[in-house]
Amino acid sequence: MTDSQSDASKQAPTPKGELAMQTIAMPKDTNANGDIFGGWLVSQMDLAAGIMSKRVAQGRSATVSIKEVNFLLPVKVGATVSCFASIVKTGHTSMQIAVEVWISAFAAHDDLQKAAEGLFVFVAIDDEGKPRALPKPR
Repeated sequence: MTDSQSDASKQAPTPKGELAMQTIAMPKDTNANGDIFGGWLVSQMDLAAGIMSKRVAQGRSATVSIKEVNFLLPVKVGATVSCFASIVKTGHTSMQIAVEVWISAFAAHDDLQKAAEGLFVFVAIDDEGKPRALPKPR
């Protein structure tokens, strides 16, 4: 192994995709153990994917499927919750969006940890809620 390879393997993991949204975990969103509900975290992930899908669709879109969500760490009250989203695949009307949730005790992100990841499927829709073609990339 070369020095540059060993340096690369020592680097801390970093979020994939772009920051789509950020919020703070609040006490009202906790379960009986004092951790944030998984459902609350999934809703934040869906919002982040929705922001990305709206940009790609250049208009309305809707969640049609959540392929998977993996919870990796508990989220504590007061944590800064950052959702990073990236387009994995686009079709004629649909898009698959990967979302990673990274948490930090402080907004400075000095201590980022990956807490969850998931794959969301959205479809571009028209004003009547019917699927429509995605616009061609510019």
